[in-house]
Amino acid sequence: MPTKQELLINPIQHIDIKQHNVVALVDAMEHMAYSSRDLNRAASIYERMLRDKDCGVILCLAGSLISAGLKQIFIDLIRNNMVDAVVSTGANIVDQDFFEGLGYKHWIADDILKQGTEDGMLRELMIDRIYDTLIDEEELRICDATTEKIADSLDPRPYSSREFIRAMGAYLEANGKTPAKGGVDSIVYAAYQKDVPIFCPAFSDCSAGFGLVAHQHKRQDKPKVSIDSAKDFYEITQLKIANPTTGLLMIGGGVPKNFAQDIVVAADILGTEAPMHKYAIQITVADVRDGALSSSTLKEASSWGKVDTTFEQMVYSEATMALPLITGYAYHKNAHEERPERRWARLLEPVTA
Repeated sequence: MPTKQELLINPIQHIDIKQHNVVALVDAMEHMAYSSRDLNRAASIYERMLRDKDCGVILCLAGSLISAGLKQIFIDLIRNNMVDAVVSTGANIVDQDFFEGLGYKHWIADDILKQGTEDGMLRELMIDRIYDTLIDEEELRICDATTEKIADSLDPRPYSSREFIRAMGAYLEANGKTPAKGGVDSIVYAAYQKDVPIFCPAFSDCSAGFGLVAHQHKRQDKPKVSIDSAKDFYEITQLKIANPTTGLLMIGGGVPKNFAQDIVVAADILGTEAPMHKYAIQITVADVRDGALSSSTLKEASSWGKVDTTFEQMVYSEATMALPLITGYAYHKNAHEERPERRWARLLEPVTA
């Protein structure tokens, strides 16, 4: 049986859209068919979204994206004012991004391992598999323990996931886990610096959940930190009310997709007639025929009053192929060049004297 060190030797390398000008390629796709033409239209919509100075952009992340090599794209979108808020699964933000922010890596599995024929061996070595990538379970336990440590450091009260993730960014800075101190960049830290709020509506369904469970178990009947999902929904709805023109860039579907779409309806319930999301792009491989939310089209969302149909595009493609082209196109066309910082997190923080 190989050792853990022998298996964890080839790290995932995150693609850098700044290094690859794809404008000519994506422009050529306009004159093709099928998913190529859809992708070209999605890239054009994202460019238009960024050039619309009134538009606030919400990025939605579902699926295992950071482990797949897409982390640098999301960091660049945040640092270049190409997104104003993030809605994500907890796994992308904690188990994968924060995990890497702590100094750990995801690893490429060889052809035999990715077929799942050796998963029993991986379990013995405390290695977890995500299709064709690997992660060290012992390091992941350190990530769990770190979120427990962060929970222990906070005033014992309910927090939105946004507040807790901001505390995670503060932890990285306080402990020298930053590019300036020789560490690696991360979505959590970039968002912390740029005041871009990150929401994880199902926050306990990730490494942070283990940390919070340990925190609450230790506290027993004493006051403790908890995550208030209703506060998440209220906070992001406040952002929609404050910035009525919005656009969605959605990778995958699930809870992040519905959460971001629903803020239009939530604003209406709160007495504000907020317009539907003006722009919307979804990259997905989900089949529409099973009626699941991840596969519901953007036109279907329009029937619920969530998404306008003038500038919407479904792209049926695997994210690691489509996302670099769509975001790289907008980046190299300098669509973000005159886009203002919104620093939406500041709108959600209490005013201090």
